Amino acid sequence: MVASFGGHWVQLRRLEPAFYDYKLIYVTTDKSCQSQLDNCGFYVVTDAALDSKLKMIRMALEVFWVVLKTRPSVVVSTGAAPGFFSLVFGRMLGAKTIWVDSMANVEQMSVSGLKVRRFASLWLTQWEHLAKKNGPYYRGKVL
Repeated sequence: MVASFGGHWVQLRRLEPAFYDYKLIYVTTDKSCQSQLDNCGFYVVTDAALDSKLKMIRMALEVFWVVLKTRPSVVVSTGAAPGFFSLVFGRMLGAKTIWVDSMANVEQMSVSGLKVRRFASLWLTQWEHLAKKNGPYYRGKVL
């Protein structure tokens, strides 16, 4: 379960009941999120955006290490950059991958959401009008 801090994190936590049969491991960019969790694995990675290439590389390496160490069977993310990298690396290691694009992206898919398409086993949008025949798919309501 991977998401940046803030709205991405809130939306990811709302998905938790769908994965009650799984041992959950969370990855985010803010250590204060750990206090919200009970009996879950937890990792913090560097927070980075496209305008900071060095921090982005550091984050990618940290996410790769977490995915390699934990070997998840399923990777779920609501965005942004740490979610993108987790899906890429998870897919490389054989995990099923689920991307749920942020509800904040009402007019179009997020940058990460567009880039992650080819690595997502299931590629979802929270807005019905953004859904297309070949994805992203709409499967419910806004989180």
